Amino acid sequence: MSAKQPETMLPLSEEQLRVEKKLLETGRVRVSVRTETVEETVRETLRSRSARVQRVPIGQEIDQAPATREEGGVLIIPVVEEVLVVVKKLYLKEEVHVRFDEIDEIVEQPVERRVQRAVIERLAPNELDRPDESGSAGSP
Repeated sequence: MSAKQPETMLPLSEEQLRVEKKLLETGRVRVSVRTETVEETVRETLRSRSARVQRVPIGQEIDQAPATREEGGVLIIPVVEEVLVVVKKLYLKEEVHVRFDEIDEIVEQPVERRVQRAVIERLAPNELDRPDESGSAGSP
Protein backbone atom coordinates (compact mmCIF):
# COMPACT_ATOMS: atom_id res chain seq x y z
CA MET A 1 0.00 0.00 0.00
CA SER A 2 1.16 3.38 -0.75
CA ALA A 3 1.42 6.10 1.75
CA LYS A 4 -1.21 8.75 1.74
CA GLN A 5 -0.10 12.00 0.08
CA PRO A 6 -0.62 15.21 2.03
CA GLU A 7 -3.35 17.43 0.60
CA THR A 8 -2.29 20.71 -0.91
CA MET A 9 -4.45 23.70 -0.23
CA LEU A 10 -4.66 26.37 -2.93
CA PRO A 11 -5.94 29.77 -1.93
CA LEU A 12 -8.57 31.19 -4.33
CA SER A 13 -8.85 34.88 -4.97
CA GLU A 14 -11.15 37.08 -7.03
CA GLU A 15 -11.16 40.69 -8.04
CA GLN A 16 -14.06 42.91 -7.14
CA LEU A 17 -14.94 46.10 -8.97
CA ARG A 18 -16.13 49.28 -7.43
CA VAL A 19 -17.55 51.85 -9.85
CA GLU A 20 -17.95 55.45 -8.82
CA LYS A 21 -19.32 58.42 -10.73
CA LYS A 22 -18.11 61.94 -10.30
CA LEU A 23 -19.91 65.05 -11.54
CA LEU A 24 -17.59 67.03 -13.81
CA GLU A 25 -18.56 70.43 -15.16
CA THR A 26 -17.53 70.74 -18.79
CA GLY A 27 -19.03 74.11 -19.51
CA ARG A 28 -21.97 76.43 -18.93
CA VAL A 29 -24.50 78.27 -21.01
CA ARG A 30 -25.80 81.80 -20.63
CA VAL A 31 -29.37 82.42 -21.80
CA SER A 32 -30.59 85.95 -22.37
CA VAL A 33 -33.87 87.16 -23.83
CA ARG A 34 -34.00 90.05 -26.24
CA THR A 35 -37.25 91.80 -27.11
CA GLU A 36 -37.62 93.17 -30.61
CA THR A 37 -40.42 95.17 -32.17
CA VAL A 38 -41.72 93.68 -35.39
CA GLU A 39 -44.09 95.55 -37.68
CA GLU A 40 -46.75 93.42 -39.32
CA THR A 41 -49.76 94.19 -41.45
CA VAL A 42 -52.99 92.76 -40.11
CA ARG A 43 -55.94 92.11 -42.38
CA GLU A 44 -59.49 91.95 -41.13
CA THR A 45 -62.91 92.33 -42.69
CA LEU A 46 -65.05 94.98 -41.06
CA ARG A 47 -68.80 94.99 -41.55
CA SER A 48 -70.82 98.17 -41.45
CA ARG A 49 -74.55 98.67 -41.75
CA SER A 50 -76.33 101.62 -43.27
CA ALA A 51 -80.00 102.39 -43.75
CA ARG A 52 -81.79 103.87 -46.75
CA VAL A 53 -84.98 105.62 -45.69
CA GLN A 54 -87.85 106.01 -48.15
CA ARG A 55 -91.07 107.82 -47.32
CA VAL A 56 -94.11 106.23 -48.97
CA PRO A 57 -97.25 108.42 -48.93
CA ILE A 58 -100.38 106.39 -48.13
CA GLY A 59 -103.22 108.87 -47.47
CA GLN A 60 -105.72 106.29 -46.21
CA GLU A 61 -108.24 106.47 -43.39
CA ILE A 62 -107.77 103.75 -40.75
CA ASP A 63 -109.51 102.71 -37.52
CA GLN A 64 -106.38 102.06 -35.45
CA ALA A 65 -102.63 102.53 -35.76
CA PRO A 66 -100.98 99.62 -37.59
CA ALA A 67 -98.07 97.80 -35.96
CA THR A 68 -94.50 98.14 -37.19
CA ARG A 69 -93.75 95.19 -39.49
CA GLU A 70 -91.06 93.74 -41.74
CA GLU A 71 -91.64 92.70 -45.33
CA GLY A 72 -88.93 91.30 -47.62
CA GLY A 73 -86.08 92.64 -45.50
CA VAL A 74 -87.69 96.10 -45.22
CA LEU A 75 -88.76 97.48 -41.84
CA ILE A 76 -92.05 99.37 -42.23
CA ILE A 77 -92.87 101.95 -39.55
CA PRO A 78 -96.38 103.44 -39.85
CA VAL A 79 -96.71 107.17 -39.24
CA VAL A 80 -100.22 108.31 -38.30
CA GLU A 81 -101.76 111.65 -37.61
CA GLU A 82 -105.11 112.82 -36.51
CA VAL A 83 -106.94 114.91 -39.06
CA LEU A 84 -109.59 117.34 -37.87
CA VAL A 85 -112.86 116.49 -39.54
CA VAL A 86 -116.36 116.82 -38.19
CA VAL A 87 -115.61 113.43 -36.71
CA LYS A 88 -112.14 112.55 -35.58
CA LYS A 89 -110.72 109.59 -37.55
CA LEU A 90 -107.38 107.91 -37.68
CA TYR A 91 -105.71 108.53 -41.01
CA LEU A 92 -102.61 106.66 -42.26
CA LYS A 93 -100.52 109.47 -43.60
CA GLU A 94 -97.43 107.57 -44.71
CA GLU A 95 -95.15 104.63 -43.99
CA VAL A 96 -91.42 104.88 -43.54
CA HIS A 97 -89.65 101.99 -45.23
CA VAL A 98 -86.14 101.30 -43.92
CA ARG A 99 -83.91 98.99 -45.96
CA PHE A 100 -80.60 97.87 -44.45
CA ASP A 101 -77.53 97.34 -46.62
CA GLU A 102 -74.45 95.54 -45.33
CA ILE A 103 -71.04 96.41 -46.70
CA ASP A 104 -67.93 94.27 -46.24
CA GLU A 105 -64.69 96.24 -46.27
CA ILE A 106 -61.21 94.74 -46.04
CA VAL A 107 -58.97 96.93 -43.89
CA GLU A 108 -55.18 96.67 -43.64
CA GLN A 109 -53.33 98.48 -40.93
CA PRO A 110 -49.70 98.23 -39.80
CA VAL A 111 -49.32 97.31 -36.14
CA GLU A 112 -46.31 96.76 -33.91
CA ARG A 113 -45.97 93.70 -31.73
CA ARG A 114 -43.16 92.53 -29.46
CA VAL A 115 -41.24 89.34 -30.17
CA GLN A 116 -38.73 87.78 -27.77
CA ARG A 117 -35.84 85.66 -28.95
CA ALA A 118 -33.58 83.59 -26.65
CA VAL A 119 -29.83 83.95 -27.24
CA ILE A 120 -27.79 81.05 -25.88
CA GLU A 121 -24.01 81.28 -25.46
CA ARG A 122 -21.92 78.21 -24.70
CA LEU A 123 -19.18 79.05 -22.16
CA ALA A 124 -16.00 77.01 -21.73
CA PRO A 125 -15.09 75.86 -18.18
CA ASN A 126 -12.27 78.42 -17.94
CA GLU A 127 -14.81 81.22 -18.48
CA LEU A 128 -16.76 80.28 -15.35
CA ASP A 129 -15.24 82.89 -13.07
CA ARG A 130 -15.05 85.73 -15.61
CA PRO A 131 -17.39 88.62 -14.81
CA ASP A 132 -20.43 88.86 -17.09
CA GLU A 133 -21.68 92.09 -18.66
CA SER A 134 -23.23 93.25 -15.37
CA GLY A 135 -19.89 93.02 -13.58
CA SER A 136 -20.72 90.06 -11.34
CA ALA A 137 -19.06 86.66 -11.57
CA GLY A 138 -21.05 83.88 -13.26
CA SER A 139 -23.21 81.76 -10.99
CA PRO A 140 -23.58 77.95 -11.18
